[in-house]
Amino acid sequence: MPKTPAEFCTCLALRQAARHVSQYYDQHLAPSGLRITQFSILAKLKREGPLTINSLAETLVMDPTTLGRNILPLQRDGLIAVARGAGDRRSKELCLTDVGLERLDEAWTYWAKAQDGFDAAFGRRQDSQLRTLMRAVTSTELVVAATEP
Repeated sequence: MPKTPAEFCTCLALRQAARHVSQYYDQHLAPSGLRITQFSILAKLKREGPLTINSLAETLVMDPTTLGRNILPLQRDGLIAVARGAGDRRSKELCLTDVGLERLDEAWTYWAKAQDGFDAAFGRRQDSQLRTLMRAVTSTELVVAATEP
C-alpha cells in the first residue's frame, strides 16, 4: 500500500479547517455563552421546530451520542426542553425554549460579526463557493462508497 503524505489527506485538511473556523466562531460567540455547535443546534431548532435527537443529529451530520452530550448543557441551562414526541410518544423531541430563543437572538449579533470577519478574510465569493462545496461533500454517499471493495 503506497504511503501518502499527510498534506494529501482530505480528511485531515477538512478537520484542521473545521477546528480553525470553529475556534474563530467560538471566540466571537463567547460573550453569548454559546459555542458554535450549541448555536447551530439552537438555530436549527428555531428554523425547523421540535426535532427528535436522531433527526437533529442527521441534519447536523452528527452522531446521536455526540449530539446528546452537546445538548446536556443546553437543557441544563433551560435553552432547550425535551418532550415526548408528537408522532411517536416513545420518542423524545428537542424544543427551543423562550430562554433559548432569547439567547439565540443575542448570539446572532456575534455570529454575524464572525461571518462578516470570515468573509473579509477569506473573501465573500470564495466563502459562498466553499459552502457550496461543503454541502456537496455532506450530500455525497461516502459511507456506501467506503463499504465497497
